Amino acid sequence: MKERFLICTALLLALFGVPSGCMREEPEHFRKPDWWTTGEEDEGTGEYRLVWSDEFDDEPADGQPWAEPSDGWIFETGGTGWGNDEEQYYVDKSYGGKAVSKVRDGCLILTAYKLDRPLGGKKYISARMTTKRSWTYGKMEMRAKLPAGRGTWPAFWMLPAARTSDNLLDGEIDIMEYVGCEPGIVWFSLHNKKRTDEGKNLLTTSLKLESPETEWHTYGVEWTAEYIQAYVDGIPYYTFRNDGTGDPKSWPFDKPFNIKLNIAIGGSWGGYMGVDDSIFPTEYIIDYVRVYQH
Repeated sequence: MKERFLICTALLLALFGVPSGCMREEPEHFRKPDWWTTGEEDEGTGEYRLVWSDEFDDEPADGQPWAEPSDGWIFETGGTGWGNDEEQYYVDKSYGGKAVSKVRDGCLILTAYKLDRPLGGKKYISARMTTKRSWTYGKMEMRAKLPAGRGTWPAFWMLPAARTSDNLLDGEIDIMEYVGCEPGIVWFSLHNKKRTDEGKNLLTTSLKLESPETEWHTYGVEWTAEYIQAYVDGIPYYTFRNDGTGDPKSWPFDKPFNIKLNIAIGGSWGGYMGVDDSIFPTEYIIDYVRVYQH
């Protein structure tokens, strides 16, 4: 979600000027690891086992319409723009009677609202959640329906539990990002310190997907010491391989990372075609988040 000023032009070129990642012909982008099985994921019964999940099946207290998310999550709050000129103010669960995060009918529902009166100079509110736990390597999955509308920018992503002042050297794994003004295109990105001569991180690819706003899809990453592979609905579509040099500029992905969920509004990427104020409230509906490890 960060460093978008540096890659926005590359993303637009990928959309309109060159084939997207799912259309690339290099075999390694489609090479399946040995553990891969067709159909449903192994649910922890094979080489991987389920080590953590939130199924969002909490029951509301008597008389309440929904439950709050479990205490396995931390809410990050504020209206700083988060390095991307985002236009929302992230709040803790609710604000002014508007619940930005609730558990109902077996799902987590993250909702972005437009306010009548701005909060901290921002006219939208939303949620940004991060897991208290962190993991090194494994399969991380989310089953979800994505929010619709121009200006929305939901994500399912990972950052290191221990951060430094050098964001790119820390590394970032963006398992799923979706820009509402580009319906039907989901993105996977990695961020490291190693860039092209043009100064842009090009470890970014996209996939054309049927009805991500109205149909359930499972977004995942298989992260090992040798490679990171993105998949949707059990089908891999991008692989980035460790170059084996031991240089953290190219492979910062060897330490514990937390999982994050959020809806940004506007910003350097999500808002490059503006924000449609008629879409609010808009919902990001998540069935589960699961982590598998050896």
